[in-house]
Amino acid sequence: MRLLVLGTGVMAKNQLRHFAHMDGVEVVGAVDTDRDRLKLFADEFGIEKRFLTLDDAIAWGDFDAATNVTPDRIHHPTTMALIAAGKHVLCEKPLAENYPKALEMTEAAETAGVVNMVNLTYRNVAPLQRAREMVLAGELGTIKHVEASYLQSWLVSRAWGDWRTESTWLWRLSTGHGSTGVLGDVGIHILDFAAYGAATDIDHVFARLKTFNKVPGGQIGEYLLDANDSFTMSLDFANGALGVVHASRWATGHLNELKLRIYGERGSLEVSHRPSGSDLRGCLGENVESATWREIEAAPVSTNYQRFADAVMSGLQPDPNFRHAANLQKVIDLAMITERERRELKV
Repeated sequence: MRLLVLGTGVMAKNQLRHFAHMDGVEVVGAVDTDRDRLKLFADEFGIEKRFLTLDDAIAWGDFDAATNVTPDRIHHPTTMALIAAGKHVLCEKPLAENYPKALEMTEAAETAGVVNMVNLTYRNVAPLQRAREMVLAGELGTIKHVEASYLQSWLVSRAWGDWRTESTWLWRLSTGHGSTGVLGDVGIHILDFAAYGAATDIDHVFARLKTFNKVPGGQIGEYLLDANDSFTMSLDFANGALGVVHASRWATGHLNELKLRIYGERGSLEVSHRPSGSDLRGCLGENVESATWREIEAAPVSTNYQRFADAVMSGLQPDPNFRHAANLQKVIDLAMITERERRELKV
């Protein structure tokens, strides 16, 4: 697979640390509108072909697939151009700013017959994959209740940087700079974590969003700090289970932690993922009577990057695909409407 990298920021560097060491993968070109950033990136990874526009890269055309690591607003036009050129695409999350655009990208990719995949990175968590296997095997019986949380603390900690002075973080707090808040930023991750782990789709949604005052006047320079910082969400799942999902950037003591609890009539599972590692616990069988939880081993799994490369080389469509990400974007869009209208909506 001859791969083009579109966008050369921090996430692109993280991806290249995976792609650069894969058998059968050759990174042949990079694109960025910032000439200096492009040069530093391409020099670091030994990439010969460098383009300041995607149009120039497509005109060159000597690549099979692209990984789209551009800002959220740029995903739609750039991915549509790549699909029109017949290129396979791995796109960062969210697929698009809203469901209509995400659906347009999905239908275009499916019509063109190109491999399409969204980088929902927590699919790489082995305990999540093991939990799903157990649910599908019926080890928990009928699923009744699901809890999921995504907790960050960068509004109360400088562990990742200082949001008061760094544009990398400030834009995420401002709708005028393209942010849809914590819901748009990590909502797709925790919704996928919950629905994938519990092996079901989301059927109904009702959400509450909250923006807390962070500085006097609610503004720093050109950044109006009006994007949501926390959300809570009540869900009905297609399998009949009830769900509660929440996320916050004010979760003191949690740098970046995802947790999923799945409760079934015959047992329960808990998946935890944090920067230091991941684990899976279960309360199953005779342990249900004593409420005893035990660690469950989870075998390593392939990363999204490896599965995308394998899919391009085999021609077999992988998961999570564009349609899945579009459906999650629909849930997020409806969640924002439920906040405004204070009513539950069917997905």
